Order: sequence, then C-alpha cells, then structure tokens
Amino acid sequence: MAIITISRGSFSKGKEVAEKVAKQLGYQSVSREVILEAATDFQIPQNRLDEAIHNAPSIFERFTYEKQKYIAYVAAQILRHFKQDNVVYHGLAGHFFAPNISHLLKVRIIVNFEARVQSMREKENLSREQAIAFLEKDDRDRKNWSYQLYGVDTSDINLYDLVVHIDKLTIDNAVDLICEAARQPQFKATTQSQQAVEDLALAAKTRASLIEEYPTCTVTCEAGTVSITVKASVDMDTRLSDIIKEKAMKVPGVTSVSVRLRLAGLFT
Repeated sequence: MAIITISRGSFSKGKEVAEKVAKQLGYQSVSREVILEAATDFQIPQNRLDEAIHNAPSIFERFTYEKQKYIAYVAAQILRHFKQDNVVYHGLAGHFFAPNISHLLKVRIIVNFEARVQSMREKENLSREQAIAFLEKDDRDRKNWSYQLYGVDTSDINLYDLVVHIDKLTIDNAVDLICEAARQPQFKATTQSQQAVEDLALAAKTRASLIEEYPTCTVTCEAGTVSITVKASVDMDTRLSDIIKEKAMKVPGVTSVSVRLRLAGLFT
C-alpha cells in the first residue's frame, strides 16, 4: 500500500480530492489533525503551530529557532501517521518530511487562479479584490516558507510524481488518476521502504524530544539505533553527551544512541 501527499494552494480543491481518494482506497485522510495532535502532545498553542507551518521564519526566528521547533513537533506527528501506511496527507509540505521513500506518491493539485478567486469569494463572501489579495499573499507566503526552510519552491512541479490540473479534468477525474497511480507496483510498500519510514518517524520523535533544549540538533535513525549531532560550545558541560543520550533513550522505540558534539564557532 502507499502513502499519498497532496500539495495545493488555498481554494484549489485539494481537500475534496484528498478525502475522495482516501474513501476510494480505504485510506486514512489526515490534514489539520497533525496540528491539533502536536499542540496537545507538546503543549504548544495551536495558533503558534499554525503560524509555524504556514509562514516563513522572521529574522528573529532564524536566530531563536522558534519556528524550527514547532515544525519539528508537527513533523513528528506527520511521520507517525506515515509509518502506519495507507494514508492520504493533504497539507503543506508533507513530502518534505519523508524524502526518498519509494512508496510515497507526491501529488500536486493545480487549479486556474480565476477559479480559486471565485471559489474563495463564494465561501468567504469577499470582494474580487479581497480574494485576489489574499490568494496572492498566501501563495507568496507558501513559496517563501519552503524556500527559506528547505531551499525549494512548493509550486515546482519537479518535486512531484503526479501533477493534476483541475480544469477540463474534474475532481472525480483527479481522484481516479491518483488512485490508479497509487495502485502501481512502484508505490507499494516494501520491507525496506517501510523500515525507512519507521526510521524517519523515530528520528523525528527523538528530535522533537530534544529540540527545546538543543535546537540545532540533527537526528538520524537506523532500525532503532539513533545518531544525534549537537552543536556545543567550548564551555559545555562535560557530561553533555551522557545527558543527551539519557534523554533520547527514554523515547519509545530507541534501542541505542550515539552522540556527536560539534564544536560551534563564534558565528555558527
């Protein structure tokens, strides 16, 4: 079975498509649930997580790592769902958190801008000018967010396995195309690809447990063995490695931990 991520702009029919795909395939449909789960699990105000997942980091946040912390919490929840397989995630940047997973089908939904404007006007009772201003800003913010955090543009079609333009093609056409793609053998989970997702999920969960105290930490995982790299200052606690290791070992699923301390320079 597959993991499907559906990326789209606001008012681009992505929610409708995702929910119909999930129903046709018998998959779980996930979107805002990850925000609510992260807010509950990590005791973070929901509005702060919403801002983190939608807005590009400010100059201040680039130094304080605040946004990166919140995104780490959301990533942990997204990957928790991904490791269960048979899931359709329709939200911003789901595919960024699971790179190189062979059974991940990355979909981009495109709708003519004028159709998006009309859809927003009908739903939100806005003027044409208000709808255009909102959508242009939202598209710009999404591009800035992904570019500043990941160095890519979410609207770049090269990031996706399947791009569907809902115009002559209807929502139901799009659903059928996505379901047919998901049934192809190259998007079926293998033992290796499922293990890769589980490794990413455990690494994300471990990083989320550490990031409040060690915001620069990077974490990788291989079958329960976790490797952590942390920037450290020259006056660091001599027991820092042991402290980090002890904290990481408390994460369910972690069987062993190695810690590498990277001495931070004055401007790194």
